[in-house]
Amino acid sequence: MTRLVVRGFSISLDGYGAGPSQDIDNPLGVNGAKLHRWAFGTRTFREMFGQEGGETGVDDDFAARGFANIGAWIMGRNMFGPIRGQWPDETWKGWWGDNPPYHVPVFVLTHHARAPIEMAGGTTFHFVTDGPEAALERAREAAGGKDIRLGGGVATIRHYLRAGAIDEMHLAVSPILLGTGENLFIDLDLPALGYTSTQHSATPAATHVVVTRRP
Repeated sequence: MTRLVVRGFSISLDGYGAGPSQDIDNPLGVNGAKLHRWAFGTRTFREMFGQEGGETGVDDDFAARGFANIGAWIMGRNMFGPIRGQWPDETWKGWWGDNPPYHVPVFVLTHHARAPIEMAGGTTFHFVTDGPEAALERAREAAGGKDIRLGGGVATIRHYLRAGAIDEMHLAVSPILLGTGENLFIDLDLPALGYTSTQHSATPAATHVVVTRRP
């Protein structure tokens, strides 16, 4: 059965999933990259970008789990790139170069239409202008029975949480405080929405927490 899952989404101790002032120089906002230090040295992360070596263990286990049985992705436009408003041209094709690390169809939420972009390695970016529910429906069709990974950003995850559409969510809580930015939990009552913590495991780099929606 196809599930909508969040994998490897990093947040700070005070609940921020991105820092302020996101732009081309700070794609995760100011200090936002610090949230992902737990992943940078893992074998999975290094292999994803064609590098050798890397650490194994709990952090790597969770990083690898994030790519298992994934048939499609959904992401918000802010995760795809720094451009806001109308697309000025067809130049921007994401942060990840010619061979993005997805290798499946990716559905990008946006208010501005754009033709699909076929990339190397099996990734095709589809731009969905008729809302998150339409993106989820299209992703289910494309996933072929596998899971759909919800990539973020914060506003996108919050929308699907409010709708009770996320089946499972892995959060990597990094041992830092951001103080400002985009907060994942503000005004969300996760227990009332049917979510409960089902797994946690701590390493020096992060505390990994799995939150699952009750049937």
